[in-house]
Amino acid sequence: MKKVLITGGCGFIGRYVIRELQEHGYNIRVLDSLVEQVHGSDEGTSGAPLSEDVDFIRSDLRDADLVARALDGVEGVLHLAAEVGVGQSMYEIARYVGANDLGTGVLLEQMIKRPIKRIVVASSMSVYGEGLYVRPDGSRVGNARRQASRVKAMQWDPVDADGTPLKPAPTDEEKPVDLASIYALTKYAQERQVLIFGEAYGVEAVALRLFNVFGPGQALSNPYTGVLANFSSRLANDQPPMIFEDGNQQRDFVHVRDVARAFRLALEKPDAPGHVINIGSGQAYTITEVATRLAEVMGKSEIMPDILGKARSGDIRNCFADISKARDLLGFEPEHKLETALPELAEWVRSTAAIDRGAEMRRQLEERGLVS
Repeated sequence: MKKVLITGGCGFIGRYVIRELQEHGYNIRVLDSLVEQVHGSDEGTSGAPLSEDVDFIRSDLRDADLVARALDGVEGVLHLAAEVGVGQSMYEIARYVGANDLGTGVLLEQMIKRPIKRIVVASSMSVYGEGLYVRPDGSRVGNARRQASRVKAMQWDPVDADGTPLKPAPTDEEKPVDLASIYALTKYAQERQVLIFGEAYGVEAVALRLFNVFGPGQALSNPYTGVLANFSSRLANDQPPMIFEDGNQQRDFVHVRDVARAFRLALEKPDAPGHVINIGSGQAYTITEVATRLAEVMGKSEIMPDILGKARSGDIRNCFADISKARDLLGFEPEHKLETALPELAEWVRSTAAIDRGAEMRRQLEERGLVS
């Protein structure tokens, strides 16, 4: 496979994917609309691809003519383009459904009758809703959900139907999806469109369910991006990280370089097509732990997190990855742990202008009744 199209290739993950593929001899074409919320208004610094030898087409994915042009001569597609953000998706519904689901539909239509060998789509751990839990006897609970009345009473953890406490466990791909936000709904639609298309047209199709991706280069001024970027932006402006609920919710943080390698492996490995595959670190961290570690490496340990004691609509309590399938099918092994990678992130934040929009994000959600 010589030439690959990367949709959304100018984004945070896309730039690392470009570098990973170029280092392994691929020719790259990028299609990206350069959404201002993600890339900023200065296209000269945030919009340009990494190198001059990348063939760049600026276009919305819903422009069929330009998508067709972008597909000419390519053998593989990495579909990363998407609007990202659980909270924002709950009130900008048409924007998310249009960009993510209609955009994917246009891309797939234009792939019909083209010699595309493989497509890999970026899905999300958000499709799981709550992660996997186990009962005291060790039996699996794949459909745990929190009751609104318990959440309002600040009883944050899911319980079984009879009120039995549940223990969070690593979430594997056998756990049923449970779509708790519009964003999650659109990501699941993206992955299903790609897999259905692949089966119907004989195109090798892979879906990677990404957990919380972090690393230098993330959009610090976009309050709907990853939690580490949000915390970095707050701390860079001497503001406390805002943590919903009690801060003991658990997440999996995977470094962007590991994610980029996973996309290359998903393009190359013969056993990957037809599968959805978790891409995470396989480690669980509480949100308060992450905020505290970040403050320490940024030299701002005196700034304690602001624990809000409130929940956002669409949020879940615990979800962290079982990456056994990625190991088996891709030969994937994370190389960058959160603990050792945070100093590099902190150094990058210190050299980057970060506009803190966390309070604005909270206000937008509260005005719409999405925080309780």
